[in-house]
Amino acid sequence: MRFLFKTDYEDDIRLFPHSGYVVSYGLLFAVLLIAPYVLSSYLMSQLVFVCIYATVGVALLILTGFTGQASLGHAAFLAIGAYTAAYLQKYNVPFPVYFLAAGVLTGCIGALVGFPALRLQGIYLVIATISFAFIVEEILARWESVTNGNEGLRVKALSLLGVTVSRDSPTFYFLCLAVLVLTIVGTLNLLRSPTGRAFVAIRDSETAARSMGVNVALYKVKSFAISAAITGFAGVLFAHKLSFISPEMFTLQLSIEFIIVILIGGTFSLHGAVLGAIFIVMIDPFLTYLKDDMPGIIGGIAAAFGAGTATAGNIQSKVAAFASLNGLKGAIYGVIIMLFVLFEPLGLYGRWLKIKLFFQLFPLYKRATFKRQKIYVKSERNR
Repeated sequence: MRFLFKTDYEDDIRLFPHSGYVVSYGLLFAVLLIAPYVLSSYLMSQLVFVCIYATVGVALLILTGFTGQASLGHAAFLAIGAYTAAYLQKYNVPFPVYFLAAGVLTGCIGALVGFPALRLQGIYLVIATISFAFIVEEILARWESVTNGNEGLRVKALSLLGVTVSRDSPTFYFLCLAVLVLTIVGTLNLLRSPTGRAFVAIRDSETAARSMGVNVALYKVKSFAISAAITGFAGVLFAHKLSFISPEMFTLQLSIEFIIVILIGGTFSLHGAVLGAIFIVMIDPFLTYLKDDMPGIIGGIAAAFGAGTATAGNIQSKVAAFASLNGLKGAIYGVIIMLFVLFEPLGLYGRWLKIKLFFQLFPLYKRATFKRQKIYVKSERNR
């Protein structure tokens, strides 16, 4: 077991606490670099979506996990970034220009959303962000001169340094990976800065943050703007990956998927955003497997246990009908959220920390290590 003795402030804000982190992340980065040359095109496509969803997850963590401001409107920010890219691309604007423009525009809109939300907290803030998402979705459907309405927009392959980059090429994967890595490193540095520490102070207690001189209103708006801008960058990549965008692609369900990303992965961990993105991206292949392959497998098992041909066929048809039910995906999301909230509030990354600590302290590990002590003081009544 490694013990870290911090002797000055620089040790406390170091990006890599010790050399083991450098080795681990270096090996992971090397695996990610060689992945396009080893994995199939389907798996590479899934990895690209993991990078995009993880980028949005990190953006949502800044707002929700580190500042304590709930949001169910990040699908709208993603749509703004995607439509900005598609619109500017029609006028032959270079990729670096409309990529930055999408982030800046989305960040400005995020700041505008943050101002009315200053007096809202909890469920009321969630309702306000849902309303914003509905407004954006309606604008995208009605402003046909810009968005082409419900018919949607085609997005051409991006051109980088005069070279056309296909959505299925390794170059596009490396671009998405680079955006994710820069987002994570930038967020880590943000959290080590006074701004990031102000975000965390607001999350823990707004009253205590005000008493320490933190401008709560200003930092809430900053958090909204930064989170929205990062989501806008991800929206550009999302549009290029799908090559077609329309308003019905950016619904409330997509915002819920982003919330699930951080709930499953871990509300207070950047690692959790990546783990949650992997989990969410694998839901669709699982549903496809459940619909196409599982009925035949269950029917075969029933036949192997002595069921007649008619009975096995009936079981297979019922399983296929269940797998094809409308709303099954939403039901799975609901069950997943309830299970993690009830049994693992810290998410997948929290479970990994518990497993790692178990082996580090074995046989002295205590099950109550991660339980919060129920000891409160009077000053916490305003939290």
